[in-house]
Amino acid sequence: MKRAQELSATWQLPAGAQDALERLAERLSTDPHAPTSVTEPRQVWAVHIADSLLALAVDGVRSAESIADIGSGAGLPGLPVAAALPDARVDLVESVGRKSEWIAAAAREMGLGNAHAIPARIEDWAAGEGREAYDAALVRAVDSLPVLVEYAAPLLRPGGVLVAWKRNLEPDELDQGVRAAELLGMTAEGFAAADDARLAATDTQLVVYRRTGLLPDGYPRRPGRARKRPLA
Repeated sequence: MKRAQELSATWQLPAGAQDALERLAERLSTDPHAPTSVTEPRQVWAVHIADSLLALAVDGVRSAESIADIGSGAGLPGLPVAAALPDARVDLVESVGRKSEWIAAAAREMGLGNAHAIPARIEDWAAGEGREAYDAALVRAVDSLPVLVEYAAPLLRPGGVLVAWKRNLEPDELDQGVRAAELLGMTAEGFAAADDARLAATDTQLVVYRRTGLLPDGYPRRPGRARKRPLA
């Protein structure tokens, strides 16, 4: 309860968000089928929920009407963000069926009518209904930056923002992300809100890209190609 209250005050969350986050924390801590190895309650709040809410510090996320969570896993960061932004549609794209089912059940328990589990490969979703459908894309602990940029670019509308969670990021990977972005009509904006005390208090780095140009023909590539043959 105390941690939920603290986060609610820190991020100025709307009515109902605190209860939804408490339900998610309980489920992640007690459900033996939760798709996470982090289950100790204090760690659930710190590693999963508080970390997910860092997205709210990024320009363009709070104002987004549609958000994609790429490779959502245990519904992170998508479910906490959906609780914080009840007016935004949040699609949690997860290709593993049992994880997608878990996300859907957690969203129902949290009372989130704006969160939708999408059981699909991200490339397939981006080639169909998800193409250029989002104002923001979020991705946490999935892959290297060039791969993440390629996953996100086809999902984003012009002006849309990608936020990638990273820790201990090497300069080479950051440079590779910049080069991949240039090939995909994206612009690298660097790290989010470096002067924001809420981010400075963590070891999480939020790397931000924005869709500023045209997506070249041939994207998204077929599933698995971005990982096997990254652009940079």
